[in-house]
Amino acid sequence: MTTHHEHSPGHHPHAHGSHNDHQHSDEQGMAQMLDLDALLLKEHLRQIFEWTAGHHQNPRSIMDLGAGTGTGTLGLARTFPEASVLAVDQSEFMLGRLVATADEHGLSPRISTAQVDLDQAWPEAKDVDLVWAASSMHHMGNPARVFEHIATTLSADGMLVVVEMDKFPRYLPRELGFGVPGLEERCHEAADSASWNAHPDWAGPIHNAGMAMIEQRTFDYAIDDDQKLVARAAHRWLSRMHAALQDSLSVADLQDLEMLLDDDGPQSVFKRNDLAMRGSRTVWAARISQG
Repeated sequence: MTTHHEHSPGHHPHAHGSHNDHQHSDEQGMAQMLDLDALLLKEHLRQIFEWTAGHHQNPRSIMDLGAGTGTGTLGLARTFPEASVLAVDQSEFMLGRLVATADEHGLSPRISTAQVDLDQAWPEAKDVDLVWAASSMHHMGNPARVFEHIATTLSADGMLVVVEMDKFPRYLPRELGFGVPGLEERCHEAADSASWNAHPDWAGPIHNAGMAMIEQRTFDYAIDDDQKLVARAAHRWLSRMHAALQDSLSVADLQDLEMLLDDDGPQSVFKRNDLAMRGSRTVWAARISQG
């Protein structure tokens, strides 16, 4: 992957990249995480889709950049039932899952796909009413160029929506009942030091590409009503943290993570009832500048 910063193993680098057996295995794990997140964050994402619809009520053509397994693609297709949606991703595997899911939900007639490395090429599309880029812009090697492509692809009254996670989700209470309090905070500090999920305020680059900001808003979430599902997400995420932060965390913290990840152990996340998936996303909406 040709990017300007190190990426989290818990985030989806679908915008571009090369393929090998290891990547395919990682894509399978990533797809499962994305689908699990989509289940947990259904209401949170619905709020963002509805906010988008408040700014553009009737797009007929939509392009989803870095579509992954299709959470955005399918959500947009449901939100805008008259629209056709082009899902763009560099991963054949992800697009295959997206197509299968769209077929299961009867949305296939309105969804098409394009396998494109957005650092190397651009989809053949023009006069697009809505370009959607969720958790993908920070993976671009040259985001300024991508924004320029978007500006030339939008229709005269088209709209761009960029979505980014502000921080990775948190799941654990500060006091676990064992170990040193604040384990998850230290994991996130280590991830921040490695520039996982690093991205700027996109308002400046969007403006520089000839688009005018409509609104910028942050959506928070806190989900604890399905402890089994939250535990599954916590286990998958903490497993990736444990694997990637071996050189950044203390031996004691790594051992505490192992206790949380031991499915049958007394401290397993699956035996807790105090988990909550907490986080936020910031959304930028813009149109072609008229002045």
